[in-house]
Amino acid sequence: MGMMTLIPSCGFSCTYHQHQIISSHPLMAQFSMEKVGSGSRANTGPLNGETEKFSGVLRRRSVLLSGFSLLSSAVVGFPSESLAVVKQGLLAGRVPGLSEPNEEGWRTYRRPDEKSGGHGVGWSPIIPYAFSVPQDWDEVPVSIADLGGTEIDLRFASPKEGRLFVIVAPVLRFADNLGEDAKIEQIGPPEKVINAFGPEVIGENVEGKVLSMNVAEYSGRKYYQFELEPPHVLITATAAGNRLYLFSVTGSGLQWKRHYNDLKKIADSFRVV
Repeated sequence: MGMMTLIPSCGFSCTYHQHQIISSHPLMAQFSMEKVGSGSRANTGPLNGETEKFSGVLRRRSVLLSGFSLLSSAVVGFPSESLAVVKQGLLAGRVPGLSEPNEEGWRTYRRPDEKSGGHGVGWSPIIPYAFSVPQDWDEVPVSIADLGGTEIDLRFASPKEGRLFVIVAPVLRFADNLGEDAKIEQIGPPEKVINAFGPEVIGENVEGKVLSMNVAEYSGRKYYQFELEPPHVLITATAAGNRLYLFSVTGSGLQWKRHYNDLKKIADSFRVV
């Protein structure tokens, strides 16, 4: 008779534990009551016996819940703990960084500090950059199969006007003596930079395609600005920290003809902040 008593108890505990792992607490409470109900129907003893049996069920349920809480905390974590980890860590992928439109309908994008992307073990966080776009431009997903591969940090596009992307590459790919606060002029003059890095933007040699080169300076940082054709593309290059930044703005022939002024304004707005 003692064996008959232990077998249902074990079955209940094992079944309960399995349901606790895959079910929410409200469903488990219902499951517990059903077990108590079935036990009551099987037992025709006095009410005190039912109360004792129900108390035993609750005690077993409490023990199992406590044990499962420890297991969950150690292995998978509760939702509140998971959220805390996400909040404290770096956020991967697309993170909003656009301002509200100004009086001209343009918005400023600033790379969020929380956005992940180290481009190699041991690299410091990417120094944020910013640029301005008309209101109908939005971020689009980046694919590692894109030209530029994993070094493309961001893409934006407008169905009407064109598209842009930002390449952030470690300067150690190009020189090993630039230190931790590289300047674009340390990498070389504009001619050397566009010949070396232009192919990363357009996917082919840039010889004979460079229409213009310009050097601008903002807040003590130099920016090399290029216009290439064909394809129609504007490139802004600079360096900061231990990285090279290539900002590319392009469009189809029709987009170039109709929206060149906006595309040029976007290209000229790029800053490392």
